[in-house]
Parts: sequence; C-alpha cells; structure tokens
Amino acid sequence: MAVGDYTPQRIVSLQPSATLTLRDLGLLDYVVACTKYCADVCPEVADGSRTIVADSWSAQAEQIIAAKPDLVIASVPYQLEAVAETLKAGVRFLGLAPRTLTDIYRDIVTIAGIFDAGDRGRAIDSKMAQAIDSVRQRTCTVVNKPLVFCEEWGKPLIASQPWVAELVEAAGGRFLGEPGKTTSPEVVAAAQPDVIIAAWCGAGDRVPLEKIVEQRAWHELPAAYQRRVFCISDELLNTPASNLIDGLHAIAWALHPDVFTQPRGIRRIAAV
Repeated sequence: MAVGDYTPQRIVSLQPSATLTLRDLGLLDYVVACTKYCADVCPEVADGSRTIVADSWSAQAEQIIAAKPDLVIASVPYQLEAVAETLKAGVRFLGLAPRTLTDIYRDIVTIAGIFDAGDRGRAIDSKMAQAIDSVRQRTCTVVNKPLVFCEEWGKPLIASQPWVAELVEAAGGRFLGEPGKTTSPEVVAAAQPDVIIAAWCGAGDRVPLEKIVEQRAWHELPAAYQRRVFCISDELLNTPASNLIDGLHAIAWALHPDVFTQPRGIRRIAAV
C-alpha cells in the first residue's frame, strides 16, 4: 500500500447488507472474512477463500482480530463487547443502523466513499430509486389499497422494518401496525388485513404459513380465506441493500397479481 493511501485492504463484513453492497460496488476482493448469512445471500463469497465469522449480534473479537482487518463493517444489533475489543485493537469500525430507504441509500454511498467509489454508490442508489418509482407509478391509480401485515419474526410477533413499510406503500398497499414493533395475533386479527406477508429473519423461505394461521386462529381473516398469505424469502426484505428491489417486486405481485407477474422468492399459502 502506497504511503498516504488509507483505503482499506482487508475488510471483515459482519452484515449481509454490507457484503451485498461491496459486491455491487465491485469490491468483494477486499473481503477477507464474513458471516455464514453473507454467504447465504451473496454466494460469491462462499468460495472457500474467506474466513467465516460470527455475525454482528454474536460477534467474537478474537475471530475478527485474527482476520487482520483494517476495517470492520457491522449493523445493529451489535455485540457491544466485541465492538469494544475490536476498537481497542486499533481496527476501524463502521457501524450501520438503517431504518428507512433513505438510510439505506446513505449507507451505500458511505461505504462507496470509503473506497473513493462515490459515483458507483450513487449509481446504485439511483437504480434502486428508479425501480421503486416504476412500481409506484404502476400502482398510483389503485383506489382500494389492500391492508397488509408484514412480519419479520413470529415469536414474539414483530412487524417488519420501516423500509418494508415504504415498499408496501410503493406497491400500492397500506402497512398495518407500527414498523419494527412487537404486536400480537389479536391486534392483527382485529384489523382484518387483506394480505399477510411473513419474512422471518434467518428463516429463508421456510416460514410455515399454514401452521401460523392455525396457531393464531387467523382462519377467518380476509387474507386467510382468500389465500393471500405469503412467505417472501428473508433476504429480500430483511437485508437492507439493492436486493430489496426483488422484495418489492414480490410484494407488488402479492398485492396486485393482475398487474405484476410472479417473481422469484415468494410462496403462497397452500390451504387454510
């Protein structure tokens, strides 16, 4: 590394969204360690050349420091002790905490800026914004917008994050509840949602739709008896990076199958 060049050369990524952004920026060669969840959503890093470490929540300082990084990228929730030990070791740490689409855009540009790739970061943001606007334009004339409950976890029942609420709105729906907050099956049932979308963190596409409808006594909800209960693959809604566009397309089809074609990553309930 040339004198005066402080661009990171060895990155440990503790968050799939950061790994995906580094991929989009063409910077995966700098990643020396990442999590198994990164490998799940970004197969390019699962080539055996990178150390697999614990994620942000369960991070272990010894693992991180052993990879000899000059930059660690993580996102909330953090394992605070590991963060403290990593900082004590003199390793630069970039902590992300996105909530909205605007936050996600800023995070992408921030990561890009570290590598003097700001133009590439802004291009990714622009592409995402244009894709969202395209879907919004196709749904802006919808009169009866379906009420949509999206959940990121089942026990306790937690509504999806604010950026998912924004995607639901762009797809021509109304988001039920307070994004990112715990609720109850009874509160959801009382609202009579037209569509239910489950995207559980870490569950991939394996949410047991029939089971949760039965256990929560949701059989009589409009979403259930109309078979408008869906599972969207975890990484498409819970990883705040460019792949949210695929999640948006999945939501759009769930809400308006007469307008959009079925994309990858979404599954409908088989029976009630």
